[in-house]
Amino acid sequence: MSSASVRGMVRSPFVLVVGVVLTWFIAAFLVWPNVNVLMATFFPDGSFSGRAAEKLFSSQRAMKALGNSFLLAVALSITVNLVGIFIVLVTHYFRIRGSRILFLGYASTFIYGGIVLAAGYKFIYGDKGIVTSLLVKVFPGMDPGWFSGFFAVLVVMTFATTTNHMLFVANALKGIDYQTIEAARNLGASTWTILRRIVLPMLKPTLFAVTILSFLTGLGALSAPQVLGGRDFQTITPMILTFTNSPTSRDLAALLAVILGLATILMLAVMSRLEKGGTYFSVSKVSSELQKQEITNPAANIAVHVLAYLLFAVYTLPVVLIVLYSFADGAAIQTGQLALGNLTLDNYVRVLTQQSGLRPFIVSVVYSALAALIAVGGLLFVARLLQKYKNWVATAFEYLLHIPWILPSALLALGLIISYDHPNPLVGGAVLTGTTVILLIAFVTVKIPFTLRMLKASFASVNSSLEEAAAIMGARTLYVFRRILLPLVLPAAAAITALNFNSLLDDYDTAIFLAHPLVQPLGLVIKANTDGAEGVAGVANTFVYTVLLMVITGVTMYLVYGRSSRGKSRKKRLPAVPPASPVPGPGLPGTPVSTEDAAQPAAPVR
Repeated sequence: MSSASVRGMVRSPFVLVVGVVLTWFIAAFLVWPNVNVLMATFFPDGSFSGRAAEKLFSSQRAMKALGNSFLLAVALSITVNLVGIFIVLVTHYFRIRGSRILFLGYASTFIYGGIVLAAGYKFIYGDKGIVTSLLVKVFPGMDPGWFSGFFAVLVVMTFATTTNHMLFVANALKGIDYQTIEAARNLGASTWTILRRIVLPMLKPTLFAVTILSFLTGLGALSAPQVLGGRDFQTITPMILTFTNSPTSRDLAALLAVILGLATILMLAVMSRLEKGGTYFSVSKVSSELQKQEITNPAANIAVHVLAYLLFAVYTLPVVLIVLYSFADGAAIQTGQLALGNLTLDNYVRVLTQQSGLRPFIVSVVYSALAALIAVGGLLFVARLLQKYKNWVATAFEYLLHIPWILPSALLALGLIISYDHPNPLVGGAVLTGTTVILLIAFVTVKIPFTLRMLKASFASVNSSLEEAAAIMGARTLYVFRRILLPLVLPAAAAITALNFNSLLDDYDTAIFLAHPLVQPLGLVIKANTDGAEGVAGVANTFVYTVLLMVITGVTMYLVYGRSSRGKSRKKRLPAVPPASPVPGPGLPGTPVSTEDAAQPAAPVR
């Protein structure tokens, strides 16, 4: 971090322009909104006030929501790890019959999540759901509202967030040296002992990471508690949304958002400290590929197979029923009875041809495409400069750009609302709250950390001798970037754009705060349909939306993962970049990430 490097940045007009634009963006949309939330909470009239805290502690409803959020976060950290570790072991570690089919079922959450998944579970297991209707006929005394409250939210979010285990833990498991396992077996260790004393300890860094993700997902849960929580189980984020809609309660919403942000930062700090407390690696000098293990105990083998296929049914049943009911007529949806004669394409025709059905889909596609292109296009230059210049200025910029990864989306959205509901000089005196632009800004903002890390990894993987040779021949910086660097990182940039587009299509957590009343994206429409706002036609539309989203997501995941997995068998042209932890930590900005291993999964239910 030499001063010469800083002077080199200052001398370049291109770097200065990028720096000025970046400084404005960080100040206007990352720093000031969050500072403004703190000011609105503790300095509403220019002087310190504890009125918001007094209102919070005197509100039984708010305190209950606060406790529910922490309860859900802790419970989710446990259940997701139990289910996630199990499905990773049965698909990648133990020799289980039909493991490839099981993997496809467990990976179904890669292609749908968020409000879509929550709505799907409600349509199937809710009080008027398909499965519940069948169960009530078999058991007449059964409570139709059995799938609601804390239990329903925990179950749905548990199965929705195991995508992190399938992505990160499975990848870490493949890196374990098989010689270590073989040596332990030769010394008489049992299958259980090897798993408990060797395999799981080596997975601890990744398990710490996914535990953080699970905790933060539960803490900031929004769509699942709103759809399935009912009146008895509401969490912080839905409460923030409720208070935000009332100008007299915005200070209370701001305080809840601040508490949510502080809990997030504290959790990251504690888990990062625990992760640093151990050393997890194999001591073998020559590693060998992991081989699947037999379960020698017959009873245990049967039990694992039965449990694996029961979980497979839980994962795949919503997908199968959603696809089938997307072709069903209104009568079949109301009665929960399917017949071949009831299957029709009318639902798809209505959604794809009528303006009322197609409009939310087009709105989401436009928002997602613009946000994905702006995030990747803008950060291409930023990532290159941050990767090239190693000094305190670049490090400071990089840490600030990771603010959306540390703070919850509710806090970021509330900050934008409070900061730009009046003319603000940071945006030329414009009012952004209530416009269509503010949601686009939020979409771009929340995608900055992931996009930046992936692009930095791509630039780090480029052979530096190519740039040096061009510089020796007299090529200018922009020419080198345009003719040499950009073509090399363009495939990775396209994949990142596709992943960002995919994850924003059904966004609900940000859109519910910032969407324009007349320009409603798909997530809000799906939520309204789960409440019965549009009757049977709305339910049928939601099934169609879900299938279309699954198709788009599936194609995206194939283009990103399927093509890259085929490319692994070919000769690698560029040096590999070591993968990093899937969550931010103290050493985040200096650590490159593999674009193959760190691609973002579908958005979990929050």
